[in-house]
Amino acid sequence: MNQQKILLIQAISMEGMDIERVYPIGVVTLGSIIEASGRYAVSIFDMNMAVDPYGDLIRTIKKEAPDILGISLRNLDPLENRTTSLLVPFAITLDLIKKVAPSLPLLAGGTAFSLFPERLMAEFPQITCGIAGEAEENILPLLDHLPLLDHLDNPPALPGIICRRNGKIHLIPPTGTFDMAHYTMPNRDLLDPREYVRVNKYVESVGVETKHGCCYSCGYCSYHILQGHCMHCRNPVDVVDEMEFLQKTYGVERIHLTDSIVNFPSEHLDAICKEILARGLQIKWSGFFREDLFTPENARLYAATGCECFSLSPDGLCQKHLDMLDKHLRVEDILHTARVLSEVGITTVYHFLVNVTGEDAQTIVLNLIRIMPNTKVELLARESGEFDDNTDLLYPVYYDPAAHRTLHYALEIYHQKQNVAMWWQWDDAEARK
Repeated sequence: MNQQKILLIQAISMEGMDIERVYPIGVVTLGSIIEASGRYAVSIFDMNMAVDPYGDLIRTIKKEAPDILGISLRNLDPLENRTTSLLVPFAITLDLIKKVAPSLPLLAGGTAFSLFPERLMAEFPQITCGIAGEAEENILPLLDHLPLLDHLDNPPALPGIICRRNGKIHLIPPTGTFDMAHYTMPNRDLLDPREYVRVNKYVESVGVETKHGCCYSCGYCSYHILQGHCMHCRNPVDVVDEMEFLQKTYGVERIHLTDSIVNFPSEHLDAICKEILARGLQIKWSGFFREDLFTPENARLYAATGCECFSLSPDGLCQKHLDMLDKHLRVEDILHTARVLSEVGITTVYHFLVNVTGEDAQTIVLNLIRIMPNTKVELLARESGEFDDNTDLLYPVYYDPAAHRTLHYALEIYHQKQNVAMWWQWDDAEARK
């Protein structure tokens, strides 16, 4: 039996060519599952790596001559850009696909698509059907039903599947229950990581998944919506196998662990690190950590196994805001962790949010909150009258109450003055005002 050909496309997920590239592990994982079935020949095209993304996409479709197309929309907006929407290049891409391959079925998925599946299906009729949330277990059944999808009165009841039927859009809600014990290492020969390592200068371009899901429900975050409320962990040995394979096969020396919280459960990360030590594996890694799970012992363990950056997202530094954001943290946890990490000599990065509900000049910090659907922050913004049902969350919308809309600029000035004074070793009392 002849294999059908599938071309998977990673949509543009960055603004400008000077941005660090991120290896699209999601679309490569999906392609690996499809390929492993033996029924399909898979190729992948990442528009973010192309100098001429639209032209190269057209040429790739003509060259590969696929039977089925898939597209992944990973990001809605560029990081920290409050006006630009990545739906603009996405819309252009869909139009190009329709012109170049008008008769081919087009599947859609990805993190951003999963946040607005019904809206995007309605907005872009070029999409045949899609998958919201995890796709590991339902992509193959969906492909099996794809030729008959338009003719079925009752499409397959697969979690996360969204399709059109009798002129209406039907979504079966995702469950977020994929068991990571069944996770297999992606076939990265489908998309060589070496090009990503070559073009990136500052950040880890290649990621490794150690778990899915998040048991926390921070007020602004959609992670638990995308992957479920339970942590599903991989075998630590399998994780280190993948890290070692990436290093030996592709020369990857720096890896980002892509989990929502890399050190929860802490014994899981500890087991990964002990396996790294047991093998004598010399590799650099990083991830996002939770503050109240650090001890002096595990902080030293992480540093000893190659952690090069502790990324923390406490988001607030007063108890009122921590509670409002449902962080389940105490200010003391954050300050204790800061003291612990200062002793291990590893770069530590903190992320804070600005204009949290109840903000004032004493508590305001730096980053605005991008409002995601079905989060506590969305509810609070509606209750406070900051926006209403006419506000379109699909495009960049930030929680930014007018009362303190400009105050964070004064804080930025303060921080920049401190940085300059520190850099030039000035003891400038004015810079501390």
